[in-house]
Amino acid sequence: MIISEKAESESDEDESFDKVQPEHDPNDCYFDPVQKIVHGFKHFLFDKFHKYPCLFNELAATQHPKSPSHILNFLLGEAFMARNIGNLIPTFDQLKYSNVGAIIEYAVEKLKVENILVIGHSRCGGVKRLMSYPEDGSAPFDFIDDWVNIAQAAKEKVKAEHKNLTFEEQCEICAEEVVSVSLKNLNSYPFVQRGVEEKKIALRGGYYDFVNGSFKLWELESSTLY
Repeated sequence: MIISEKAESESDEDESFDKVQPEHDPNDCYFDPVQKIVHGFKHFLFDKFHKYPCLFNELAATQHPKSPSHILNFLLGEAFMARNIGNLIPTFDQLKYSNVGAIIEYAVEKLKVENILVIGHSRCGGVKRLMSYPEDGSAPFDFIDDWVNIAQAAKEKVKAEHKNLTFEEQCEICAEEVVSVSLKNLNSYPFVQRGVEEKKIALRGGYYDFVNGSFKLWELESSTLY
């Protein structure tokens, strides 16, 4: 399962989630999801990012991130994807944000996913809104601000630890912190927590920098740059 931000430029991927079937051979007793992600990104890096520099230079100037199915080279059947503004997961609450809970519950309880990856990206509009409101004095958004404030803890941490950096630099750091907040919140869902404790589910965070063409993959205690 992959949770990432909804991209604005992909007319062929307007559904909030896509269900697909696994690519790897079902008779293969060993499948390494980390290596699949690493190899998938390297394929994207050399086959697309470096081949079409003009396109990605344009993307670097505005927020139009590619889908995880593109940047990680997923084929039909390899991922169940849920996408929203800021790649956010709220804490478990049966009375609020039940649509998010329903997607996660379906993936875990019905599809029996074994890996959940939360992916953030550079120049994230949701993170920028989180970091700027209410300091910029703009009028509040009823739904957007309520939603991005799920990651208020990430904002407070970045503002406290990186107060000397520019706003843009703070936003990039916060985009990664938001992923870690979402991972911690994800573990508040009883069915996810149970799967983690029984070692049936692995939780990972990812961050795609489409300006520099790099991808970070981590569990809560460590990170690796590819």
